[in-house]
Amino acid sequence: MEQQAREQAFITALVTEHFVLQSARSATIGEANGRASIYLSAVSSALVAFGFLAQVETRLEPFVAAVLPALFILGEFTFVRLADTAIENLLALQQIQRIRGYYRSLVPEADQFFAAPAADDEMAAALASTGVRMTRLGILFTAGSMIAAINSILGGAGLALLTGQLRGLGAGPAVLVGVAGTLILYGLHLWYGQRRAAQVGLRAQLVRDRAHR
Repeated sequence: MEQQAREQAFITALVTEHFVLQSARSATIGEANGRASIYLSAVSSALVAFGFLAQVETRLEPFVAAVLPALFILGEFTFVRLADTAIENLLALQQIQRIRGYYRSLVPEADQFFAAPAADDEMAAALASTGVRMTRLGILFTAGSMIAAINSILGGAGLALLTGQLRGLGAGPAVLVGVAGTLILYGLHLWYGQRRAAQVGLRAQLVRDRAHR
């Protein structure tokens, strides 16, 4: 009887953990949407302000020099946090898949409701449960990559404007500097996102290895 009570308590704990993990996933998605909306609203408001000022002011350099760095810094903070929330979401989804795996082993009929993962890798299996395949290009379609792209364009535009202020340089070199700066910044953002995901994956693997010893 005591063993049966312990098993029932364990199932209750698993169900509670499943609910907590799903709530954590919802929280990360909500936070990501909120932060992205704040950043995009700031960028759109700044562009509208630039348009109005261009009609009444002859020199926009002081205003642009003050606003663009602020937007760029806000974008960097937003991107870093979105990368963290994406990783938190994936880790929670991975834990949910482990719990579902235990549910699947309870009775033979459980396979009808808790399908076996389509991939051997835990992270790939977790993503597959949401209909997403784990590919190298998948990082390009995340909210963090969207913010990274916009912020890289802002950074490239700032570099182009700064280059245009130098004496003896025309519009052509300024455009080239802006395009190169945009591509370099975007590449750095992608590298950072992949590096953070690799670090978290490595730590998770070490924890599992220690648990199995």
